[in-house]
Amino acid sequence: MELGMVGLGKMGGNMTVRLVRGGHKVVGYARNPAVVNVVVQQGAAGATSLADLVRQLAPPRVLWLMIPSGDPVDQTLAQLKPLLAPGDLIVDGGNSYYRDSLRRSALVTSWGFRYVDVGTSGGIWGLQEGYSMMVGGDPVDVERIRPILETLAPSPTTGWGRMGPVGSGHFVKMVHNGIEYGLMQAYAEGFAVLQAKSEFALDLHQIAQVWRYGSVVRSWLLELTESALADNPTLKGIEPWVADSGEGRWTVTEAMDLNIPAPVITLALQQRLRSRETDPFTEKLLAMMRNKFGGHEVKTES
Repeated sequence: MELGMVGLGKMGGNMTVRLVRGGHKVVGYARNPAVVNVVVQQGAAGATSLADLVRQLAPPRVLWLMIPSGDPVDQTLAQLKPLLAPGDLIVDGGNSYYRDSLRRSALVTSWGFRYVDVGTSGGIWGLQEGYSMMVGGDPVDVERIRPILETLAPSPTTGWGRMGPVGSGHFVKMVHNGIEYGLMQAYAEGFAVLQAKSEFALDLHQIAQVWRYGSVVRSWLLELTESALADNPTLKGIEPWVADSGEGRWTVTEAMDLNIPAPVITLALQQRLRSRETDPFTEKLLAMMRNKFGGHEVKTES
């Protein structure tokens, strides 16, 4: 199996190293030459441009994209169009919106190429633990990249599977991340309640450690929570500002389109948005309303 890797961030770099260890020929390219050098030191071949990467691969080629969702994917596809040959296969392993994947598949197919979308979970721990991969595409195309999937997964038979046609891989990954929002929010709220019970002087790290074994709420997220609390029990120096990758938003939008209530995921997304408010107008207006109808005290800024 010969593979071209486009984009070598934390996940892409780890994937490249794992593939090299699996005995596959891998050529990596990223805009930052220093990143390419890292994977070259691990045994992969490096490329100085997309054209150089394509030249080093024997057709029919497989090119795996690990780049940010949105315009970067469309720009990369446009750059690849004149470089590839009919039958070459493009795999988008990033966090693309599934509707974009449907559009891109139709476009790439019209050029004579093949397209597969792979929702990839595992993050920076994937090299050590193996990646969870949700694959969307024609069965023939998925079978073609089976050696790659079996190498990257926790084992050849676990952690990956074909979800359905093109677009389904990123759709399932989108919902996966929406569920993740809800799980994280529940853990955060629960530990906040524990932390507030000051008279018990609870050790949050100890609690997370106990819950990891035998408890019905044990999970990998809980393991990571325990690790975070071990490193910084009071979360000193951490700002209460939470980003979102966009997939929670897409999940909520899809739930509404399908008339499926998803209150936990929706509220978790709203809480992330609330965390970024530096001057919360909503609460100010609520305070003024209470003052107007009931004469309640309003606290003023010092």
